[in-house]
Amino acid sequence: MTKTLTRVYNDYASAELAVRELNDAGLGDSHIGIVASNAEGWHKPGGGDVNPKHDKDRDGRDDRAEGAVTGGGLGAIAGGAAGVAAGLGMLAIPGIGPVVAAGWLAALATGAAAGGATGGIIGALVESGTSKENAELYAEALRRGGAVVTAKVPDDEYKKYADIMDRSAFDIAARENDYRSSGWSGYDPTASAYSAEQIRKERDAYRRV
Repeated sequence: MTKTLTRVYNDYASAELAVRELNDAGLGDSHIGIVASNAEGWHKPGGGDVNPKHDKDRDGRDDRAEGAVTGGGLGAIAGGAAGVAAGLGMLAIPGIGPVVAAGWLAALATGAAAGGATGGIIGALVESGTSKENAELYAEALRRGGAVVTAKVPDDEYKKYADIMDRSAFDIAARENDYRSSGWSGYDPTASAYSAEQIRKERDAYRRV
């Protein structure tokens, strides 16, 4: 039997570190999913060197990202053997803004969006076992520049992997208090996406704490 662990990080770099440490501890990429804010534009679809296998219509854009945008939810981003970080794809989510995603969570979100689940990513998190309330909280963290990592781990190794993911994750309960104090009350698909400057200020505020 397996359990699903979900943790939230300040940025993609922190989340990627957690993924690498999970890999080093023996957890394969097929058991890991990652979604991170791309409001700062740090990731470009195809990484500037489009893979012909992905650019099927030869228009210079990665078809994985195009399909994700067209479908209105997270695209089926390559993960597994390609590696979580290597398989990132990009799209925009209403009420959250531009994100990148890879791994099983991205694939799950594709099905959630197709089924009409709110926000795509929220539906995917709920389907993976996260409460709707927490899923909306994680989505708000993404909107504010964060990153979410999910991992399916064996029951008997839960603590080992939880300890690894906790090393660079932030205290989501404390952030929830801050979000609600600033007027946030839940996922709003009409909410404005944060700008790169707003995200920088958000991160700086927590670095000073």
